[in-house]
Amino acid sequence: MKQPSNSKKLFARQLQQQQHDILSKLRVKGTGSDDLAGWFLGPKAENTELLQQLIQRTMDNHCNDRKNLYPNDPVYVTEEMKQTPEYQETVRVLQHKLDVLLEELKGSVPFWSYRWQSHMNWDTTLPSMVGYFGTMLYNPNNVAAEASPVTTVLEMIVGDELCKMLGYNITDTDPDVPKAWGHITCDGSIANNEAMWAARNLKYYSISLAAAIKDTPELSQAGALQLKLANGTITTIGAASSWDLLNLSVDEVLSIPDRLQSEFGINLDLLTQILNNYSIQNIGFDGINKFLDSGIQSPSMMAASTCHYSWPKSAAVLGLGANNLIKVYVDENARLHIGRLREELQKSLDRKSPVLMVVAVIGSTEESAVDPLKDIVAVREEFRQKGLNFVIHGDAAWGGYFASILRQPEHQVLSKRALLYTPTLTMNDYVTEQYANIQECDSITIDPHKAGYIPYPAGGLCYKNGAMRNLVAFTAPVVYHGGIDPTVGIYGLEGSKPGAAAAAAYLSHQVIPLDQSGYGQILGKCLFNSKRLYSAFITMAEPDDPFIIVPFQRLPAEKHGEGPQKIKEQYDFIKNEIVPKTNEEIMSNAEAVKLLPELGSDQIIITYTFNFKENGVLNKDVDKLNELNLNIFQALSLSPGEHDHPSKTPMYVTQSQFDNDSYGKSFVNNYKERLGLSTDNDEPVNILISTTMNPWLTDTADGNFIPELVKALRQTVLEQVEKVVGAMELA
Repeated sequence: MKQPSNSKKLFARQLQQQQHDILSKLRVKGTGSDDLAGWFLGPKAENTELLQQLIQRTMDNHCNDRKNLYPNDPVYVTEEMKQTPEYQETVRVLQHKLDVLLEELKGSVPFWSYRWQSHMNWDTTLPSMVGYFGTMLYNPNNVAAEASPVTTVLEMIVGDELCKMLGYNITDTDPDVPKAWGHITCDGSIANNEAMWAARNLKYYSISLAAAIKDTPELSQAGALQLKLANGTITTIGAASSWDLLNLSVDEVLSIPDRLQSEFGINLDLLTQILNNYSIQNIGFDGINKFLDSGIQSPSMMAASTCHYSWPKSAAVLGLGANNLIKVYVDENARLHIGRLREELQKSLDRKSPVLMVVAVIGSTEESAVDPLKDIVAVREEFRQKGLNFVIHGDAAWGGYFASILRQPEHQVLSKRALLYTPTLTMNDYVTEQYANIQECDSITIDPHKAGYIPYPAGGLCYKNGAMRNLVAFTAPVVYHGGIDPTVGIYGLEGSKPGAAAAAAYLSHQVIPLDQSGYGQILGKCLFNSKRLYSAFITMAEPDDPFIIVPFQRLPAEKHGEGPQKIKEQYDFIKNEIVPKTNEEIMSNAEAVKLLPELGSDQIIITYTFNFKENGVLNKDVDKLNELNLNIFQALSLSPGEHDHPSKTPMYVTQSQFDNDSYGKSFVNNYKERLGLSTDNDEPVNILISTTMNPWLTDTADGNFIPELVKALRQTVLEQVEKVVGAMELA
């Protein structure tokens, strides 16, 4: 391996010092504000003047920078040139084409509206918008620090902020506690891919090293390196079996390089050079399998059947094979079934199939369900004693920012104005318990462009032990000067990436703290509003209506197995004491306050399905039900290529389905029975989904807006029921 030159090392040290100086300047403690009114442009663009001022400030800053940086350099576009017919025609064409684009953009979905209750996005924060715009003018590329000397540092700061919010350690004060590390990706799919990539490389690192020690005289002494196995037994790497080496803990594996240097004097550059011929990163599964003891089977990973579609994609891309992603069926709350996970782990142990990772979904994208992370951690400890170990990854792409609800403010919170009032709700006891264990994950996906309200693209990945990022580092000498630049770009899958995304997240976090006073306040209000929306939706059907609505998320009384009378009493309480009441009235009712956190989903997505009645008789045909709900979705959404306009759409929902392959037949049949459907078929069930990311939904200037949403949904359902029933009668 070619070693970096002294001049390049000096350059790297200088760049690191510059970054340290910028870090010290930009990482300010105790900043932030408390008032949501100044955090967003607003559903009616109420903060237009403020946004204009902020955008003008970014424009002035950038243009002045161009004018003043090299004052003696010549201009190109002269005043005389601007007077030419050619220039003026160019301006005319530019303005015209822009007008055409702006006119077309009016057909975009109105994410910012009260009526947007569909996908997991809403208005983006004002600081993120102006941070992105102001940085975009400089067009920094965070692939390498020399192309982004400022925004690379901003990405480091954002990574630390996210790690801290998730409960990871970001200090160097305790040498026994690894320092975490995080960075921005384009989205959660890439973050998930990187996490699986790192877990795969970690799983086989010690296998590669053991083989290299046997083959390489320079490493022979390292055969005496002592390792702590999964069950706590101490052995040496030379004496350990392949199965032992495949089940070391994350920290044990990541400590090996430094220990080889400190205990055996092995140069790390030499070690890297030798391992290039042994690592799975370079030789693939075919190569690495030659180093394994007989009887070791192909590896697998496990995740709830509700996991994101990026997981089978990543398994395919990384050579694991999509079929080796074992999907564990969920329980009736759409949370990973811990008993079924234990069964699958035992199967892997029995056949000696290494488990790369178990994914805990911290907020599924269709049911907003949080997997039992506390139990997953306990199960891992149980299987460690049997010799089976694995990485735990938290897929909190959607749910990561909800951790802010549990973080105490670092600055004094200003007194709240009483003009408009939405309570800040906390998560229920079950969900809170899972978040209390989120720092037990070895890696976590978290997307600022979801519950962080940051413009696309801004996903994120955090490692509990920052050294884990080294397992996926590839360097390109032309770009990185021999790989010695202090940068974030080499530790991920992407090449070029917008520094503007890091700047957007940075500025938003500076203004809106990652604690109860900031993002915790936004999401806490969204939680409250989601519970109110759930309450209003599930009670919208009257006995003589030609339809019923069945929420996937059952009433608490149903979940607890209480009888029909108790369920009816709870339903009536919701209909009479929550739906028609003001926020203040609800919060003054102790029983309502106790019930609210248990309503709806684990977070802020509610899932439901309509069924219709013909002549008062409930439909039993799943195909007809699916047709009805698909029609409702199409009436409450926009599609490309159609002549629909947002002004014609009274509200927005999205849709998916429950199918046997993903959820299991018993899960789907249970929901069919609740809907009054026949279960003598394997047809999936269409579901409608509403996501409430609007913290202002129940405290607009005119009061609670939810009745308008119920009115729009109810009218649409009645229209579509009439069409379906009418078509049946004609047939």
